[in-house]
Amino acid sequence: MRRYLVESWAELKKVAWPTRETVIRLTLLVVAVSLLVGIYIFVLDRIFNTLLDVVLP
Repeated sequence: MRRYLVESWAELKKVAWPTRETVIRLTLLVVAVSLLVGIYIFVLDRIFNTLLDVVLP
């Protein structure tokens, strides 16, 4: 168990951690893309729902 922890710690020291600015920028990008996809799906849902209401009264 000790060897595992020592080796794990050694590997974690090799990791290139992102800067705070990078984390914030990428987080905002993910939130923005998620909102855009959500809006896109909502708009398509409303269009198809309206079309179905016209076709199937």
